[in-house]
Amino acid sequence: MRVSSAAVSAVAPAVDPSFENIWDELVWRGLVHVSTDQEALRALLAGDPVTYYCGFDPTAPSLHLGNLVQLLTMRRLQLAGHRPLGLVGGSTGLIGDPRPTAERTLNTPETVAEWVGYLRGQVERFLSFEGDNAARMVNNLDWTAPLSAIDFLREIGKHYRVGTMLKKDAVSARLNSDAGISYTEFSYQILQGMDYLELYRSYDCVLQTGGSDQWGNLTSGVDLIHYVEHASVHALGTPLITNSDGTKFGKSEGNAIWLDAQMCSPYAFYQFWLSTADADVIDRLKVFTFLTRAEIDEYAQLVETEPFRRAAQKRLALEVTALVHGPEATDAVIAASEALFGKGDLTTLDAATLRQALAELPHIDAPTGTPVVQALVDTGLVTSLGEARRAIAQGGVSIDGAKIDDPDAVVTGALPGGVSVLRRGKKTLAGVLTGG
Repeated sequence: MRVSSAAVSAVAPAVDPSFENIWDELVWRGLVHVSTDQEALRALLAGDPVTYYCGFDPTAPSLHLGNLVQLLTMRRLQLAGHRPLGLVGGSTGLIGDPRPTAERTLNTPETVAEWVGYLRGQVERFLSFEGDNAARMVNNLDWTAPLSAIDFLREIGKHYRVGTMLKKDAVSARLNSDAGISYTEFSYQILQGMDYLELYRSYDCVLQTGGSDQWGNLTSGVDLIHYVEHASVHALGTPLITNSDGTKFGKSEGNAIWLDAQMCSPYAFYQFWLSTADADVIDRLKVFTFLTRAEIDEYAQLVETEPFRRAAQKRLALEVTALVHGPEATDAVIAASEALFGKGDLTTLDAATLRQALAELPHIDAPTGTPVVQALVDTGLVTSLGEARRAIAQGGVSIDGAKIDDPDAVVTGALPGGVSVLRRGKKTLAGVLTGG
């Protein structure tokens, strides 16, 4: 089947039936960087439903693209029949796991509690809470807060050896830094290990997933359950996603790509994925979409034979934006993206989405009635009023989709939301936000 160049709809999340085992699909998608016994895990996931968990700490008011890897991994395991526990760390969020170079700033309990609510809502969007393998949400503050310091040290701390804790990558990195490490952050791995023990006891949870940079914390729980319960459980570490050119994935102009629409607009989110390099796009389709192996192979062929069409990037942007922000918002940003570059009617766009789009372009705030020549200068499309007048005389300037030939034309803010779009030539755009 040939991938059509026509508009497509986002696929519904599902396991790929071409794989015999969900473990094989995870491996093919590049989601297994490190794990406990691979053969045992493969057999475990091929058998009866098991309970697994992943934790998310409220160290910010939103999750980001690194967390999205975990959310989609959880969803894949649930679609294969297994039971997810989504943990939001009301207690671990008060401490924060060790960063490589410096201590975290401790947020107030009130802030952390507020962020717990935000993150819980984001996690819930990716899981199903119906059926035999319905998801559950848990908060580790529920079992940590009632525990006294003495009980914590006697019941949990006695099972940890300081020598082993010092060897954890996150801890050793900090010990070798100028900042050192506080006992607070040093203790984080014990708290995460206690989480796994609690979930094993309460829900028979036998698998924890997380990023490979968290491997020391993941195995903390595996070891604790082995010592305390004399049982074998598992951990799976997904790889840290990096770009082929060596730059850090998940950043746009130095800013994190957040899952919250108020922190990263759906339009900016869509454009981030649309700009994926050819060398990275197939790996991104594997990790961040539910397209099948056959469909992704077809896009790989298109990248090789027709890279100028950017079909793989367009499908990637559509799929991930629909997963995070929903089909309606995705349709709106695609319409805005196409209309801005001459493939649609600007006057029909959703006002909020159009403003989001213009915020990503060179733009100014200016009142209606501002001369177009001044707006061209202020937005940087030209360098002088004289150049602006010459560009208009040569027929190279349009406003709101219509060419202008009058050097005295003014900005009207006639598009939805009280904005105007300036264009010089075919592809150089800027926005004027008039406020209506």
